[in-house]
Amino acid sequence: MTETLERHIERYFRESERLSKQKLVSSIKEDFPHWSDNTINMYLSKLKKEGKISAPSKGIYELGSISLFNPEVSGPLKRIYTKIKRGFPYIIFCVWDSTWFNDLMRHQPFRHYIVVEVEKEASEPVFGFLSEIIKNVFLNPDEEIFTRYIQNLDDVVIVKNMVSEAPLMEAQKIVIPSLEKLLVDMLADTNLFSAQQNETEFIMKTAMDKFTINELKMKRYALRRNRENEVEKLINISSAKKQ
Repeated sequence: MTETLERHIERYFRESERLSKQKLVSSIKEDFPHWSDNTINMYLSKLKKEGKISAPSKGIYELGSISLFNPEVSGPLKRIYTKIKRGFPYIIFCVWDSTWFNDLMRHQPFRHYIVVEVEKEASEPVFGFLSEIIKNVFLNPDEEIFTRYIQNLDDVVIVKNMVSEAPLMEAQKIVIPSLEKLLVDMLADTNLFSAQQNETEFIMKTAMDKFTINELKMKRYALRRNRENEVEKLINISSAKKQ
């Protein structure tokens, strides 16, 4: 019976990362109307012990930390973030490493790059700043630049305009994109994510299997990037394969 509940538990948190106990119990009773309150409490306690869910405060539940997207923030990524933060303390930006997709892919890319996403008004100044201290920095590269230069270089840094209201998060005090943002961008920025284009379905399913995905957040951002139909299709395919 616990395994049966486990198949449903992530769905309860898709629209909200945290749920009150009352809301969670109500959702469980919709799927298991014959379960008593004592039975539900017993299974919630078991799922807590197994790390599937946690209770950060009294009467509040969230999915266990083992399911949260928490990529490794490398030394070079931290240093670049710190330099930009000191030079431009008031701008909105995030950083990430293309290697974060490796665990979601079948085939591993030969090269990787660091990406700095900056609000549009600050992208030129940040690009100029980084160009003075780092080699191989590119600003909003197009397909030709990727083909002629970036794919043949190591230790590349790409500065690009950030889409407004992009979903961000913090990891080790560094602002990075949420997994929802990266998955949508994978479909929209085909040059930047060229290595992932043949594996989008596999990547989406693997991400949904391994991590907590806020589908509502992902769909809102997909709407901003005009990729809502593609995202909806991949979610449906991934959900169908789970059943």
